[in-house]
Amino acid sequence: MVAHAWGVIVLAAALFVAFPNPLTYLLAVMLIGARQLGLAILMHEAAHGGLHPNLKVNDGLGEWLCAAPTGASLKSYRPYHLTHHKYAQQAEDPDLILSAPFPTTRASLWRKVIRDLTGQTFFKQRFGPLLGRLKMRSRSQPAGTVFGTEAVRQAPFLLWNLGLLVALSAVGLWWAWFALWIVPMATWFPLVTRLRNIAEHALVAKDEPDPFRHARTTRASLLERALIAPYYVNFHAEHHMMMHTPCWNLPLAHRLLAQKGLTGRMLTAPGYLSVLKEASAAN
Repeated sequence: MVAHAWGVIVLAAALFVAFPNPLTYLLAVMLIGARQLGLAILMHEAAHGGLHPNLKVNDGLGEWLCAAPTGASLKSYRPYHLTHHKYAQQAEDPDLILSAPFPTTRASLWRKVIRDLTGQTFFKQRFGPLLGRLKMRSRSQPAGTVFGTEAVRQAPFLLWNLGLLVALSAVGLWWAWFALWIVPMATWFPLVTRLRNIAEHALVAKDEPDPFRHARTTRASLLERALIAPYYVNFHAEHHMMMHTPCWNLPLAHRLLAQKGLTGRMLTAPGYLSVLKEASAAN
């Protein structure tokens, strides 16, 4: 799956390089942005020990081939995410803030979409913490120290991007680093990440005692799987019930639950558009 994610990124970029026009560029941005989300999803898989039976290999793959390229950290993400599983939809759930704003109005949802597609969300997430620390710094912590601390924290991400830039420049495609890596990361990646978060936990009852209803499963079409929900991330209710089940076995888990007549207890949606309509139905 890790090789598949990178393979799709390379093929989507090659498509635009070979046939440069607005349509192939838009398609490349969407495909690459969705696979950047795919890398984040596979980092999530690594957080559950699901990429490889050897934990060192699992963590190495998750950290350096999935997390670092997109600016994440498996080491930081794992305890945070396992806390989310332990307290799903309870007051202690660190992800509760993501579902709290819903339902919202259609206008509010569109404002969020516009912020994602114009790079505002990316800028806030990438530079917001640094700007916040600069504002709060004391005289004993000069700006240079703040920048140095942030550079160390972001070192894997910076090294990955420097490597990509050098490699692409060596084959005369220096511009592709920005056009076919940073632009998808600043636009489509934040949008589909938001859609994923909404589909998984928006409008899920707080303090829900039934584990069948701690998350939502969304039936994803082939197009939605390609552009919004890669690597079976749409089977989120099953994932919360059996969090160490490898993601490629979640469709099987869903079929087994259906055979036992248990899927009627679950929160499900026929597609991502239906979830968005429900999530933006507030007056």
